[in-house]
Amino acid sequence: MQLSQISALKGDQKVADLLHEYHRWNISDQKLTSKLLQAEHGIKMSEATVARCRRELGLFGSRVMAAKLPDVTKRQLVLDQLANDPRGCRGPRIVKELIVNQTGIMLPRKKLSQKPLVVLGPHHEWSGDGHDKLMQIGFLIWGICDVWSGKWLSIWVLPNNHLKNVIAYLYLSLCHQLGGMLNCCMPIQTTTDCGSETTKIYGFANALREHFSPHLSLDELPAHKFLKSVHNTTIERGWLHLRLQWGDNVKVFWEAGSSIYNEMDPRQYELVQWLWPKLIQQELNQLQEQFNNHRVRKESAKNHPSGVSPNVAFALYADYQAENCLQVVDCETVKQLMDSIGGEDLIRFVSIEYENHAETVFANLGFKVLSFHNMWNIFSAMLSLI
Repeated sequence: MQLSQISALKGDQKVADLLHEYHRWNISDQKLTSKLLQAEHGIKMSEATVARCRRELGLFGSRVMAAKLPDVTKRQLVLDQLANDPRGCRGPRIVKELIVNQTGIMLPRKKLSQKPLVVLGPHHEWSGDGHDKLMQIGFLIWGICDVWSGKWLSIWVLPNNHLKNVIAYLYLSLCHQLGGMLNCCMPIQTTTDCGSETTKIYGFANALREHFSPHLSLDELPAHKFLKSVHNTTIERGWLHLRLQWGDNVKVFWEAGSSIYNEMDPRQYELVQWLWPKLIQQELNQLQEQFNNHRVRKESAKNHPSGVSPNVAFALYADYQAENCLQVVDCETVKQLMDSIGGEDLIRFVSIEYENHAETVFANLGFKVLSFHNMWNIFSAMLSLI
C-alpha cells in the first residue's frame, strides 16, 4: 500500500468508526481486524496500518490499558458492572466484554457425550426455541440462532410464545428481514422441538422450499426437523447463558417494584405491558450483540468454528471452507403469508393507539435512557399522565 493510500485510510471517518466498533466488541488483533475490514466492507488495510491507526485513535489492547490505568480506575469499572448483576452470575470474561463494549477500555481477564453437529455453513440450519423463565413476571421469549456459527439471528419478547401463528410469524419475519426489496431468504433447514406451536413453521418451511428451491430434495434434506429439547443443543445452551447472565437479574429488578405496582389496577397493568416489553426487547438486542461478539474457547474436536466469536465466523465463513446456504424466496409471497396469519398484531402487548400515546408521554418527560435502574421511577412518573 502506498503512503498516500495509508494517509487517506487513516483519515477516513468510516474506517475510524469501524475500528472503534471492532474494539468495542473486544477485537484488538490487527490480523483479524484487517480480514474483517476486507470481508465485511471491502476495505484493504494491512496489519501494520491497522495497528498504527488503532494507536492514533487511542485504541489499546488489554496489556497496555492495564499498565496505563491506576488500580482504582480498573476496580471501579468492574464494580460498575457488578452493580448491574445483583445475583453475581456473570463471569470474568463477560464482565471484561461488557466493560470494553460500554467504555472502550479493554482490561485483561483474571482467572460448562454430544454428537458433533454437521452442517455446511451459515444458514444451513436455524435452531428455534422458546424461553419461559420470565413467565412468572408475565413475559415470554423466543429466539432463532444459526447452528453452524452459533450466531443469534433474533431474540424476541412476546405476549405468548405458545401460539403457532406467533411462532410462524417470527420465522417469516426473519426471512423477510434477511432479504432485500424483491427477494427474501430462508435457510435450507429449521430445527425446533415438537411443540404444537411449531407445526406452522413446518408447513411454511416445506412449502417455500418446495416452490423456490426445487433442486433440494425434501426427502433427502427435510426443510424442517423436530427434535426433543435435550437434543436441540445449540439454542438450549444459549438459553442457559441468557438465564444465568441476565434472566435471573431481571426478576430481581422486577421485584424491586413490588411496593409500587398493583397488577389488579388496569391502568398500571397496561403501562407495565408497554414499558417492560420495551425495556426487555432493548436488553435482548444488546444481549444478542454481546453473545454474537463473545469469543468462544477453542475446541479442536469441534466441526464448526471455535476460538472466535460467532460474528467473526459468520463474516469469514470462507476461511472455514464453508458456504452461505441462504435460499432465495419471493418477498411478496413472504409478506402475504405474514399478513394472512395476523401480521404484527400477533406480537403486540398493547394497542397501536396506546403505544403511540405512551411514546409521546415518555418523550415529553425527557428521560434519555430506559434501564432496569430507573424503570420504576419512569413508571411512577408516567402513571399520572397516561
